[in-house]
Amino acid sequence: MKIGKVIGTAVATRKDERLVGQKLMIMQELDLEGNPKGSLIIAVDTVGAGIGELVLYVAGAAARHATNKPQSPIDLAIIGIIDNLDVHHELIDSKK
Repeated sequence: MKIGKVIGTAVATRKDERLVGQKLMIMQELDLEGNPKGSLIIAVDTVGAGIGELVLYVAGAAARHATNKPQSPIDLAIIGIIDNLDVHHELIDSKK
C-alpha cells in the first residue's frame, strides 16, 4: 500500500467497457512526511474518496482484486481514506 492525496477527478466518456461506472481520481503519491513524490497518477476509487483527502492505494493485481474486476485494465485503486498518520522516527542501531 502507498499513501496519496486526491487532487482531482478524471472523466473519460470513451474508455474500456470494464471501466464503465468506475470513479477515476487524480492523485499525487506522498512520502511519510506528506511531501509529493513522483508524477500524478489516476486510480479507481473504491471507497468514495474526495478531493483533498489522504488515501491508501494499491497497484497491480491488488487493485484489480479490490475492485472485484480481475480481468480489467485497472492498475491503481484507492482502498482507504486516512484519518490520521502518526509516524515515529527512531534511529535503529544495527549492532545490537
